[in-house]
Amino acid sequence: MVYAFTQDVPIDAGLYRRIVDELGPEPIDGQLLHLCVRREDGGLRYIDVWESAEHCARAFDERIHPAVERAFGGARPSGEPVVHHLDVLDATGLLLQAPR
Repeated sequence: MVYAFTQDVPIDAGLYRRIVDELGPEPIDGQLLHLCVRREDGGLRYIDVWESAEHCARAFDERIHPAVERAFGGARPSGEPVVHHLDVLDATGLLLQAPR
């Protein structure tokens, strides 16, 4: 079952780019779409779509949190940004892993 959410993060585009660089070019297993947009207040919003909640949890444990810690200089930021789950009714179309 498709799992999707939005998450507002209090970081800028420079730190986001460091996180992306730390993740590397290899696609993340189970991630169908990751969209990062700038909010009016300067922070960022992620819109993520995953094959399942299990794929998402595994990716955060194995790839995303370690990459964030490295981008923050070895320390994990305090607290996790609030996740707003989306009630997906339909997810059609071709979702491609875009080059970074």
